Amino acid sequence: MTHISTGKVSLVGAGPGDPELLTLKAVRAIAEATVLLVDDLVNDAVLAHAAPTARVVRVGKRGGCRSTPQEFIERLMVAEARAGERVVRLKGGDPFIFGRGGEEVETLRAQG
Repeated sequence: MTHISTGKVSLVGAGPGDPELLTLKAVRAIAEATVLLVDDLVNDAVLAHAAPTARVVRVGKRGGCRSTPQEFIERLMVAEARAGERVVRLKGGDPFIFGRGGEEVETLRAQG
């Protein structure tokens, strides 16, 4: 978890796809989020844990298809946190093994 100004960013792995396999910490972060940045590989049933008022932004990445540029995703995380939002970057699998969680944490830390 990284704090920027009054906002907060959490990198959350949605696991293998079954929403019943989410950790309690993941469910809590998703429920508290005001903005969710969601990868394509996340099962839509996971979003049932989000608040009805949360804004869901699809920032999918999938091999062979048009993808959201990583730089854009990182800028969006920072901008939303600086605006005071509670951001969840929701990724399929483990964000540090299968995703770019390390890069995203480095960007967040560099931006304060």
